[in-house]
Amino acid sequence: MPANKKHLTKSPWLRLVKILTGTIGGYTVMLTFHLLLSKLFLPQNIVVTSFITGYILWAVLLLMSFLAKNVWKVLGMYVALTVLFSGVCFIV
Repeated sequence: MPANKKHLTKSPWLRLVKILTGTIGGYTVMLTFHLLLSKLFLPQNIVVTSFITGYILWAVLLLMSFLAKNVWKVLGMYVALTVLFSGVCFIV
């Protein structure tokens, strides 16, 4: 059964922003989060668990960019989280 047309994104630029926000933005949030964890805990333990939790976190963040009504808020949230995690990482 095909998707209902009223739920699909009309603009190709908005669809591109959703894809890029989900992939690149989700990846940077996931990466800086695990970088922060490696500063707080033993890096050996974080590297081992990040193979599993990193993929799960990235997949959830990717899905969030497609489920949100306003992708610009999600993009702002991803940028804010990336700056927050990397800022705390450089301070610690």
